Amino acid sequence: MPFTPRTPRVVAARRLHRRRERDATGRFLAEGPQAVREALTRPDTVVELFGTPEALDRYADLAAAAAGADVPVSEVTDEALAALAETVAPQGLVAVCRHLDVPLAAALARAPRLVAVLAGIRDPGNAGTVLRTADAAGAAVVVFAGEAVDPYNGKCVRSSAGSLFHVDVVREREPAAVVAAVRAAGLAVLAATGYGEDDLDDLADAGRLATPTAWLFGSEAHGLPDNLVKAADHRVRVPLHGRAESLNLAAAAAVCLYASARAQR
Repeated sequence: MPFTPRTPRVVAARRLHRRRERDATGRFLAEGPQAVREALTRPDTVVELFGTPEALDRYADLAAAAAGADVPVSEVTDEALAALAETVAPQGLVAVCRHLDVPLAAALARAPRLVAVLAGIRDPGNAGTVLRTADAAGAAVVVFAGEAVDPYNGKCVRSSAGSLFHVDVVREREPAAVVAAVRAAGLAVLAATGYGEDDLDDLADAGRLATPTAWLFGSEAHGLPDNLVKAADHRVRVPLHGRAESLNLAAAAAVCLYASARAQR
């Protein structure tokens, strides 16, 4: 019989909605076929796959991939799936996954050419969208620094649209230590700020974006802390040619990361 909301394994997985439980167990939930598909491409990441009978039939390739990797595939009732999911209209699949954290030193040892540092970004939707954008632009490392949101928050995982499983995810409590480490690894440090003295287009035209680069992005509400702004090699503003007061965080990050991606290629 399919598992119900009271089945112990469903109860244990549901607790992963809480950050305290995620931190204690080193596990999190990935909801929906896209996230499950990407998680399964990363060896030893998926611990268990839950699905309604209808979803496991619809996405038989994912169920087969999980079974082929010795991942338990468990049928659940619609009620149990609803308890595991956080969306209003879940798509019938939820995977329990292991944390993906990579130490900063190990990530930098792979000589990334583009790194995104999320310094104190608390909104999970924004953080997940920036992570997705960084992946699309070719960034190999995304650092959640300081008081940044938990990258394994359900909304952050969903907003990343699977990109969480493509990049090296680093969590570092001290943003200043991140700046020092990336600079020591030979990356230029650029702070994205609306009040920067350097125009993004001017840097691109001067060829200053072609070198390995770490971009610092702050929260939408408060921006980057002053100490990080001062620590950067350049404080960069995105030019605004119309009457808009500013860009939101995700849009600004996309413009900056793609400017570097183009220059590096």
